[in-house]
Amino acid sequence: MKRIDFLKILGGSTVLSAVLPGALRAGSMKHRNALTKPVSIATWRFGLETTAEAMKVLSAGGSALDATEAGVKLCEADPNERSVGLGGRPDRDGHVTLDSCCMDHLGNIGSVAAVENVVHVSSLARAVMEKTPHVMLVGEGARQFAQEMGFPLQDLMVPDSKQEWEKWREKSNYRPIVNIENHDTIGQLSLDQEGRLAGICTTSGMAFKMRGRVGDSPIIGAGLYVDGAIGAATATGHGEEVIRVVGSYRVVSEMERGFSPQEACERAVRKIHEFFERRNAGIEDTQIGFIAMDTEGKVGAFALRPGFQYAMARSGQAPELIDVGALLA
Repeated sequence: MKRIDFLKILGGSTVLSAVLPGALRAGSMKHRNALTKPVSIATWRFGLETTAEAMKVLSAGGSALDATEAGVKLCEADPNERSVGLGGRPDRDGHVTLDSCCMDHLGNIGSVAAVENVVHVSSLARAVMEKTPHVMLVGEGARQFAQEMGFPLQDLMVPDSKQEWEKWREKSNYRPIVNIENHDTIGQLSLDQEGRLAGICTTSGMAFKMRGRVGDSPIIGAGLYVDGAIGAATATGHGEEVIRVVGSYRVVSEMERGFSPQEACERAVRKIHEFFERRNAGIEDTQIGFIAMDTEGKVGAFALRPGFQYAMARSGQAPELIDVGALLA
């Protein structure tokens, strides 16, 4: 059959007008996605500064891991930030303890948990990854390793945090405020010019937690996961619930199955909600959020309830803050 006869049978010009524009749009979208490198995304409003800092490194040809580390260190060093690094909220006994992990596109990992007196636990996690045969150090052992590596030690409690803790002690009611005291995390993901992915998650953990409590943030697969052939994800919110479903790995696994970063985040949040329903557990004080990125630079995010935001910086564009959709909106 001649091509012209085939077109007449299917409707001729109608078919062309219906099919070709869609094909062109799809091709154009793919082309734009291929041009999004480098890109960096991070949880919450402070991500505007951390992604901008990461983009400086990325635009100069730096690696995704170097860029992400440079970004989150800004947040860790900010004494006005109550949920990360210096100035983080203490546990119920008045100790500020920090957790962090990192992962690159090759599957190299490092993690530290319950660390005192070290501001840049993101860099310490990277040192565990690069300088030791282990993947995780905790507590006093992590602090000792930090000293051996030349990390300066200092008191992480600032006056505002101490005042908040003393006020909390009047009733000692452990009920963190959604989107304030129970996110306590910056998770950041970057994709560099070479197509390499990396991520870091760093936190002071739940405000006024039990001493020794560790959430999802330093746990590879829960608070962070990176697969250089698929994508990366990181989590924020109530760490116990993220651990329950191995949240960040779940997001990347859904991406491997063919779902977009956005769809993958939504499916992970729904699984967490499903577990709440199975246990008939109260969910009113819980917030969970995920952000994700694939190897083309496509991104996605979703949360359990409204209020979650993430920042995104792309090559040649100023960082923007994005309000995230929620399951319980």
